[in-house]
Amino acid sequence: MKLIRFFLWLGLLGSIAGAIAVASLYYYLEPSLPSTENLKSVKFQVPLRVYSSDHKLIAEFGEMRRIPLSYNAIPEPMVQAFLAAEDDRFFEHPGVDYKGLMRAAYQLLLTGERRQGGSTITMQVARNFFLSSEKTFTRKFSEIFLSLRIENELTKEEILELYLNKIYMGNRAYGVGAAAMVYYGKTVDQLTLPQIAMIAGLPKAPSRYNPLADPERSLQRRDYVLGRMAKLGFITEQEEMAARAIPITASLHTAQTEADAPYIAEMVRAEMFDRYGNDAYTTGFNVYTTIDSKLQSVANRALRNNLQAYDLRHGYRGAEQHLNLSGNEDDHTLDALLRDHRIVGDLPPAIVTGIEEKSATLYLGEGRYETLSWEGLEWARPFKTENRVGPKPQRADEIIKPGDLVRVLAESGDDGARLRLAQIPAAESAFISLHPDNGAIQTLSGGYDFYHSKFNRVTQAMRQPGSGFKAIIYSAALEAGFTAASLINDAPVVFDDPSLEGAWRPENYSGKFFGPTRLRYALTKSRNLVSIRLLRSMGIEHALEHAKKFGFNPDDLPHNLSLALGSGAVTPLQMASAYAILANGGFRVEPYFISRIERDNGELIFQATPATVCDGCTEENSAGLPIAPRVISPQNHYLMNSMMRDVISRGTAIKARSLGRSDLAGKTGTTNDQRDAWFNGFNRSLVAITWVGFDSSKPLGRGEVGGRAALPAWIEFMQTALNDVPEQPLKVPTGMVTVRIDPKTGKRASVDQDDAIFEVFRSENAPRESSSEAASNTDPGKPIKGTASEEQIF
Repeated sequence: MKLIRFFLWLGLLGSIAGAIAVASLYYYLEPSLPSTENLKSVKFQVPLRVYSSDHKLIAEFGEMRRIPLSYNAIPEPMVQAFLAAEDDRFFEHPGVDYKGLMRAAYQLLLTGERRQGGSTITMQVARNFFLSSEKTFTRKFSEIFLSLRIENELTKEEILELYLNKIYMGNRAYGVGAAAMVYYGKTVDQLTLPQIAMIAGLPKAPSRYNPLADPERSLQRRDYVLGRMAKLGFITEQEEMAARAIPITASLHTAQTEADAPYIAEMVRAEMFDRYGNDAYTTGFNVYTTIDSKLQSVANRALRNNLQAYDLRHGYRGAEQHLNLSGNEDDHTLDALLRDHRIVGDLPPAIVTGIEEKSATLYLGEGRYETLSWEGLEWARPFKTENRVGPKPQRADEIIKPGDLVRVLAESGDDGARLRLAQIPAAESAFISLHPDNGAIQTLSGGYDFYHSKFNRVTQAMRQPGSGFKAIIYSAALEAGFTAASLINDAPVVFDDPSLEGAWRPENYSGKFFGPTRLRYALTKSRNLVSIRLLRSMGIEHALEHAKKFGFNPDDLPHNLSLALGSGAVTPLQMASAYAILANGGFRVEPYFISRIERDNGELIFQATPATVCDGCTEENSAGLPIAPRVISPQNHYLMNSMMRDVISRGTAIKARSLGRSDLAGKTGTTNDQRDAWFNGFNRSLVAITWVGFDSSKPLGRGEVGGRAALPAWIEFMQTALNDVPEQPLKVPTGMVTVRIDPKTGKRASVDQDDAIFEVFRSENAPRESSSEAASNTDPGKPIKGTASEEQIF
């Protein structure tokens, strides 16, 4: 009996001592325990996501993949699986499972080692949010006290929500939402029972039980979770057995982008970093751009098709690489050789494994062999220079050999889809389209493939616009009093200008001279000498000031007569902005690409308010947006639009008539030696600019003018972009008159003149007198015969 009392007293004293020790430890640790108040408004590190205007994912930036979910959005089987795997008494204990702690203590007594054990989900939340993972007694007691505090301040559901969104699941995935997407490409509500169990087994050891790194061990862990779920009554034995019979199906799923616009994604990333620094990648910003995902896809395809067409004209430059093959390589070996060669644009790599007289066998990876027929090979005349190709090949082995690493392109032929031998284009291109009423960028492609070259040629390539700049020159001339019927002499001229480093003898692309030419006709046919004389007559300063209205900085443009031929350096983005004025009625709009920025909870933190065209408005339009300022008169706009429609109907862009529309306008652009090829075109609802050239500025080759090298991409794009867009007639503004004129003199035609044409004038500039002398023998549509004398200008 005394012995019993002794042990009772000993137990009581031990309990008191233990309580005092725990209390003392609590008061010792309490000042250093973090506040749990922040858990009620915790902000998870969520990546930056970029979307198109139609809510298609373009890109995701950030090291942590996380998709925060509310507790109600997490399926019950997912909750049950984690309870079975981690803490089946979660809804019963007060944050600390004393039974689990006693088991851990017993293990310590048996082995003498401090092992992880007895941690509840609440304790894991405490550790993950506030504490380190070091295994010390001090940290463990801090974890216990903090867990009790968390349980006192949060509901069980709130704690579970924090836990299921915070835990690391391997492969940069944090939380169950990201894990479902990374391992299965699904949302949590789409997961099957075995997939849920696999994910629930990850937190214990995300690397050891990872289905991608160790499928066998992951399978064992998944089946353990299924067994626990059955034992706890969450699932039936039949459901357990059925789930166990299903193999591991996980595979790595990167962010599933839905719109191919990497150049605009990088522009957004850079802009967000400028605004928010490194927080841009972790705060969960959702950025909605102005990009139309469907049109962007069309623009990408048009750009690539156009560069492929250029390559077909200039010959095959040879295999990308030659691999020394024995001929006995298996698929695994060939896959290893292909691994370092990614798809570029629409061009997958392939290895030539066999050659016949008129065909070749290619290996494209993953056990796939394809035959490359003669139809896909015969185009490949050897490239010599930009102006010359070799003879037509007669046999396949004249083009490629076994061991060659080549590129192929899938094309549609008369007999269905087939492969064509291709190559990564050496020339490059840029394409941009925008809405002329507010500058919203609809599409932007800065090159053939962003991952092959991240240089954004829309915003970064400073290139000469060539004749595309004549639209600005002609608009300035109209402001200076010239008319569409003004006659300017298209004849040889020599300029002696120190700023041009000596004598300069410009000429037309054809090398011919056509005599007195009306402005409308000169712009339609892109006559260089007319543009130069026009600029000289109005004055360079006047033209520069007018160019400023179109968004160009006069300091960045040449202050000499070469300005008339577009010798300044500009970007395709600047050209798109300038041409928007010619499309929208004469108003200056600023291109923009971010429509709005939201936090991951939907909170709006930025909304674009672009200056928008509203003819007749004063300070703001009906939507409350600022009004775009008018920079050219309605009359100037009408005349320019009218003349540039002629460029398509009968001028250098006549191929665009294939679109079957009468509301298209534009201007081709070609620079010296065909180093740059442009087409700048529009209708009332869309402006689109395409540029083609080499990054090194070497010539594209003879004949590669804007109408051949650039216009086809514009046509292909516009064919889809304007498919359901009704034509909009060009409205004549007030203050304009239509006059019947003599096409040779630009003056009023006589009543009985048979070849008279109609021209539109500003009322104050309309011709007042008829032609009083016989028409010149010069036909402005034909070259002058004989030798024309040069005009010397100083």
